[in-house]
Amino acid sequence: MYSRRTHRRTRTGLVLAAAALLATACSAHGASTSASSASGASLAALPRATPSELSPYYGQKLSWRECGVPGFQCATMKAPLDYAEPTDGDVRLAVARKKATGPGKRLGSLLVNPGGPGGSAIGYLQQYAGIGYPEEVRARYDMVAVDPRGVARSEPVECLDGPAMDTYTQTDTTPDDERETERLVAAYQKFAEGCGAGAPKLLRHVSTVETARDMDLLRAVLGDEKLNYVGASYGTFLGATYAGLFPDRTGRLVLDGAMDPSLPARRLNLEQTAGFETAFQSFAKDCVRRADCPLGGKGTPPDRVGENLKAFFRKLDARPVPTGDTAGRKLTESLATTGVIAAMYDEGAWQQLREVLGTAMKKNDGAGLLALSDGYYERGADGGYSNLMSANAAVNCLDLPAAFATPDQVREALPDFRKASPVFGEGLAWASLTCAYWPVQPSGEPHRIVAAGAAPIVVVGTTRDPATPYRWAQSLAGQLSSGRLLTYDGDGHTAYGRGSTCVDSTIDAYLLRGTVPADGKRCS
Repeated sequence: MYSRRTHRRTRTGLVLAAAALLATACSAHGASTSASSASGASLAALPRATPSELSPYYGQKLSWRECGVPGFQCATMKAPLDYAEPTDGDVRLAVARKKATGPGKRLGSLLVNPGGPGGSAIGYLQQYAGIGYPEEVRARYDMVAVDPRGVARSEPVECLDGPAMDTYTQTDTTPDDERETERLVAAYQKFAEGCGAGAPKLLRHVSTVETARDMDLLRAVLGDEKLNYVGASYGTFLGATYAGLFPDRTGRLVLDGAMDPSLPARRLNLEQTAGFETAFQSFAKDCVRRADCPLGGKGTPPDRVGENLKAFFRKLDARPVPTGDTAGRKLTESLATTGVIAAMYDEGAWQQLREVLGTAMKKNDGAGLLALSDGYYERGADGGYSNLMSANAAVNCLDLPAAFATPDQVREALPDFRKASPVFGEGLAWASLTCAYWPVQPSGEPHRIVAAGAAPIVVVGTTRDPATPYRWAQSLAGQLSSGRLLTYDGDGHTAYGRGSTCVDSTIDAYLLRGTVPADGKRCS
């Protein structure tokens, strides 16, 4: 899940349920779980001593250079493609930093990751964290990011070109009959085949465990004894995985918008579906108090607001509306649904959502909702897409077994998904079929992360978070032996830097002075 932050008010909690949302460890990557069952498996720490065959990687020197953004430097780091067979080749990882500005004693490096999987950590650093994190934090830490393997600048996985992605994102994800189901399955198959054709070898080595091991390489290359880290959304799973593998090297970790690694893909997707419904109910209550709400007037029950939105989606399913798009795209049910979901990540987007829904529903102009959808998919004005969606599926489908193997399994689960979200449930259930056609077998399984012996880890959960339900933060904080739960009673995805002085001051005190919040502290 990719964290939607202040710098782009779009998304940080990616691909919804389009694939499994988490990852796990496996022996093929040099780590193991202590049991084979999902309910009892626990991530095991790696040996403290660095294997001799990895010494050249841990001893490498980075050559820093200017990289087009004032104040930032970039470099390339090599990591083994396969940690189990380090002589089988390298993967080149893009790294960026902004050095501590002072005053005050330097505290080392602070690695940041916005989530996804598939979000560019370097983009996040240069566009937000390196300029928008509190001044005192940036004064004391070198702000650092590495694009994970397969993502953005680090040998990106590419599945479809722009026109093909346009077709893919417009595919009907609420099939009404067998013919529409076949079209949806064909779209998933074409997407998967494109990924397999473009990066057949890399596709087997983009797991969260391998990326966590890359983070330890970077820690060593930067000269830090311990890893200090702020991860949002999926980045919390990445950070927790690091702590599980390297508890003795874990420094100050903030896991904001936490994920639960103990859940199988179907359960993850179902609970995330319920999370989007919770967020929509909050939006609906706010909407009907506004004069410009296109889904109901004052006193309209939230459930009725949802029914009105579903009725609009059904109209789009039958007859998409014009958008003025130069590529000729119209606003389909699938694109409109994505646009609405995109606005659930940040309550600051609710006004915009009311406006663009009103324009689409009353003026037959879908341009505004299309723009929200394009922002979610990271589609540029030139019709090209970032590799966000490709990398997201590549990591998710490797990390966990698919939620569903066949369309029939989706149909059997539809009642549960519709119950979780009358508005979004059906579409998110069908989106969970993506990994069924993946060209690479999954290497992970659900597991708990204990990280015994790690320093205190701050786990942040937002009570009405759409993409990472609050229960996940409670679960992760409970799994981690040194987890400390910080609760934000509010809306939107993640909490740090989103307007709560209580949250921000608590996390800043931890990062700057090591002050650990009381477990269970609540902020609003």
